[in-house]
Amino acid sequence: MEILESTKASASEILQLVSFMIGNEEYAVDIFYVKEINRLSQITKVPNAPDFIEGVINLRGRIIPVIDLRIKMGLPKKGYDKDSRIIVIEDENILVGFLVDSVREVLRIPKLVIEEPPEMVTSSKTEFISSVGKLEDRLLILIDLKKILSKNEQNQIKEVV
Repeated sequence: MEILESTKASASEILQLVSFMIGNEEYAVDIFYVKEINRLSQITKVPNAPDFIEGVINLRGRIIPVIDLRIKMGLPKKGYDKDSRIIVIEDENILVGFLVDSVREVLRIPKLVIEEPPEMVTSSKTEFISSVGKLEDRLLILIDLKKILSKNEQNQIKEVV
C-alpha cells in the first residue's frame, strides 16, 4: 500500500512540457495548453497590427493570430526556415499561435528540478519567465502563458481577429 501512495506522489510531481528554441535558448510551455504544433503555413499580414503580431492563419476555419515570440522577447526578427513552427496555444478564452524557431521535444521532468529564475534575469521583457529547469546537460526556461500577453495585448489581439 505504501508503495502505491509514494508512486502516486511522485507521478503528480512530473511536469509535461513542450520545448522549443528561440535563438540559442530553449524554452518550454506546459503541454496542457498546447493544442497543436504546425509547420509554417501562409501567414496573412494584418494592417496596423502591433509589431509582435506576425499576422493570422486559417486553421480549419478558425482565424488564429500568430505572435512572434522573438519580438515579444526583444530579439531581432528572423526569417522563416524549414524548422520554423507555430505552437497553437489555448488558455481560457484566448487561442493564439506562437511563432518559434523550432520545436525540440515533449519532456517529462520532475518538479524538483524547477527553480525560480534569478532576479537579475527577470525584467519587463522577461516577466513571463516563470521558472528555470535544470536538466543534466541544459537549462530550460519555462514560460508562464498567463503573463506572456498583457490584458492590453490580449485586447489588441481580439481587435485583430
